[in-house]
Amino acid sequence: MTDVPRIHSLPADSPWAGGLPPEGSDEHPRVIRMLDRVLAVQRPAVVAHLRGIRLRHPDATTADIARILERRYLTAVTTGGAAVGATAVVPGIGTGITLALSGVETVGFLEASALFAQSLAELHGIRVENPDRARALVLTLMVGKEGVDLVSQFARQAGGTGPARDKYWGDLVTKSLPRAMMGPLVDRLKTAFLHRFAAQGGASLIGKALPFGVGAVVGGTGNHILGRRVVVNARRAFGAPPARFPADIEPAPGAVPLERAAGRAVGGLLRRRGPKRLEQPAQGDGPALPEQ
Repeated sequence: MTDVPRIHSLPADSPWAGGLPPEGSDEHPRVIRMLDRVLAVQRPAVVAHLRGIRLRHPDATTADIARILERRYLTAVTTGGAAVGATAVVPGIGTGITLALSGVETVGFLEASALFAQSLAELHGIRVENPDRARALVLTLMVGKEGVDLVSQFARQAGGTGPARDKYWGDLVTKSLPRAMMGPLVDRLKTAFLHRFAAQGGASLIGKALPFGVGAVVGGTGNHILGRRVVVNARRAFGAPPARFPADIEPAPGAVPLERAAGRAVGGLLRRRGPKRLEQPAQGDGPALPEQ
């Protein structure tokens, strides 16, 4: 059975700097530091992401935006898995490199999941500014039922009774649970995630290294299946989108999509320059170009 590193929630006034054990400590293994880093997308990036989608789809409803988020997420994680699997058929790329790329792609999967989860929370009017709440949200989506059971268990400990029947667990994680309970909850969720990754991650990595194009199929299909599970869990976490958009994700008046703004800037530059003939190069710079 694969060993899973111990995880500890440490108070901010612990003897270690920033509440973290020293570099290389068994109390804080590298995989945990990686999870902490990639699972907490900064809120300004999430809000900017949603505003960009709103600008490109000004007539979309909140339900439409939720579906766009789901499609973008599934496309990102599926193409990432297929791209890594496809390296197995490229001459000169060995299994070791393919497995190394799979590790990079796993980080990409987690980052995409974090952006997707926090974007959905913002769409439902839930501001996720606490890093532990963000990590708990993403980890619960990844783990599934076991994670939801942990959230319910902590809710019972906090309130003495279980959550209300109409209470979605996404709301519990991002708002309702006391802040003091988030560290222990995240620890339990990390342990559950690592157990699952130890059991399933190895088979997924080997599958992506299969030769003759099979790896691309396994990589893309496997990531799509995992992504679909995250999407289904997200729907259960938040329920139906609200009827109106939260004010925080409304674009500023007069804002335009980034690519449209860039196109206008280039067009304006060309108009200012006008249909000028090509300048003759200075002496020593080569032959002059003929005028058109």
